[in-house]
Amino acid sequence: MNASGPRPHTSEVARVAAEAAELLEVLWGRASTAPVSVSQLRVLFILEHNDGINLRTLADALGASPPSTSRLCDRLEAVGFVERAASTVSRRELHLRLTGRGASFLRDLRVRREQELEVVLARMPGSRRTALLQGLEAFCAAASSRIGSDEEDARLA
Repeated sequence: MNASGPRPHTSEVARVAAEAAELLEVLWGRASTAPVSVSQLRVLFILEHNDGINLRTLADALGASPPSTSRLCDRLEAVGFVERAASTVSRRELHLRLTGRGASFLRDLRVRREQELEVVLARMPGSRRTALLQGLEAFCAAASSRIGSDEEDARLA
C-alpha cells in the first residue's frame, strides 16, 4: 500500500497485528523461556516493574487467585528468581522482589528474543523496516495511553 492510497480499516490492521503477535510467539518460542512457564514469566515481568508488591496486588495484576499466585511464586523462589521479604508494617504481609538472578534471566531472554527478530527484520527492505518502526512506535504510544487510562479508570471506580 502506498502513502496516497486509501487508509486501512482498523479491523484489517487489528487482524494483521494479531497475526504478527502469533508469529512473534512462535519466534520467541525459539528463544526458550525455560526454566519458567508463560505464567511465571508474567510474574517476573510484573515484579520487574513493581518491586516489593504484595501477593494480593500481584494476584490482581495476573487476574488469578492468591493461592495459585503463591504457588507460581513458590516455583520462582525455588529457582532463585523471586524472593519474599516480610513487611516492615505488617508481620502477615510479604513483599515480592525480583532477584538479581531473575533480572539477569529477563535480560538474557530479551537478548535471545531480539536476536530472533533481527533475523526476520534483516529479510525486510530498509524502507519497510523504517515504516514498521514508525508504526510500532505509534502503536506503543497508543497502547501505553490506553493502559494508563484503564489504570486511571480503575482508581476512579
